[in-house]
Amino acid sequence: MNGYLNESNFMMVEEGFTSRDLLESTLVELCQTGDQQAFFVADLGDIVKKHLRFLKALPRVKPYFPVKCNSSGGVIRLLAELGAGFACANKTEIAEVQSIGVPADKIFYSSPCKQVAHIKYAASHGVQLMTFDNEVELGKVARSHPQARMLLGIAADSSPSAHPSMMFGATLKSCRRLLESAKEQDVEVVGISFHLGRHSPEPQVFAQAVAEAQLAFDMGAELGYRMHLLDIGGGFPGTEDTRAQFEEIAAVINSALDMYFPEGCGVEIVATPGRYYVTSAFTFAASITSKEEVPMEQPGSDGEESGSKRSLVYHLSDGIYSTFSCVLFDSPCPKPLLHKKPCPEHLLCSSSLRGPLGHAEDQITDEVELPELQDGDWLIFQDMGAYTIATSSLCGGCPRPHVTYAMSRLAWKALQLLQGKPPPAEDDHESACTPLSCGWEMVESLCVPPVFTPTSII
Repeated sequence: MNGYLNESNFMMVEEGFTSRDLLESTLVELCQTGDQQAFFVADLGDIVKKHLRFLKALPRVKPYFPVKCNSSGGVIRLLAELGAGFACANKTEIAEVQSIGVPADKIFYSSPCKQVAHIKYAASHGVQLMTFDNEVELGKVARSHPQARMLLGIAADSSPSAHPSMMFGATLKSCRRLLESAKEQDVEVVGISFHLGRHSPEPQVFAQAVAEAQLAFDMGAELGYRMHLLDIGGGFPGTEDTRAQFEEIAAVINSALDMYFPEGCGVEIVATPGRYYVTSAFTFAASITSKEEVPMEQPGSDGEESGSKRSLVYHLSDGIYSTFSCVLFDSPCPKPLLHKKPCPEHLLCSSSLRGPLGHAEDQITDEVELPELQDGDWLIFQDMGAYTIATSSLCGGCPRPHVTYAMSRLAWKALQLLQGKPPPAEDDHESACTPLSCGWEMVESLCVPPVFTPTSII
């Protein structure tokens, strides 16, 4: 093993149960003590499965995980153990991944807008790979980090959902001018990057972006650059309920790479999958701390009385200043699941979820149909691994939720096989393992020969 992750960093669990079972056992303990603090359960085995799936679907692409998506210690350690690189947005994230021993050559300072102090920090800590998409960023790096290896970011997404004010990346028309400017300032440009994001509507947009990247490579070659790195960004779905499945997107990318950057051309391919790795691995639990009823005026019909429909507002032990900060800029709140099975005769009420009392703007979601709940009841939210931990703060009065990490023994063995090492012989520790498992039915995926060696992707 690489030494980033060991069995003390997670709970070893058995096959046959789900992470929901681990969550249930945690809730039993909390209910006995009256503790209402929100918490996560993280299935690290799910991330192992996603990694295997990524390598199988995109065998030429090396993943760099964006730390801003999920900076929790268990995730960072596991992905480092799997051999992934890391895309960092600032010096804090660089320091975080280097603190566990990740070498500088596996770190990509991926932010298109960098503070000079952070550029100097990266330079002093050996981080060389960076990106730029304008003259200002180019000048800052040229003055503060002459040894940097730069990727020119291009704006590849021309879809209607890509609002101009939210786009990063240079247009193809401006690429030549930026490359010429880099040449004049003696900045080494080693490749091209683009990032489509999760809002890209169709897999074919990836093919268009790869084609445009090849045009930028040609411009660089004409100016004397020997580019050898292409970053295809992220935007890969983290759940199965998306219009385009991951394998469908991967097939389009592979075809485009074969056409524009065929094997043997000397170009290394990397990507920055974030929510793909972690979304489905995390389940979140929050308790109801208070509730209030809001009357809803309903027009009467056929002699029925108006105002009979009820609307309830529930305040949870977590809000938009912590875990649910994701709803502000990333995605809608997942539909809550009930911890307790409701009585069949209980009618559904139009419900709204809010954060802790004291912040009127702490609105998580509205118009959720739920039976009437009571203080102390718990709501469960699945697919909560992306942009919920790294973005949270303590300004809303919510303590940062605790994360319980779990991994099945099967996934742990797969991780060892992935690194070309035989799993340890079974011993009495097997029987001491907690009788829970992450139950993700991944035997077929894990019991195949490794698709790559520890040092390269075949």
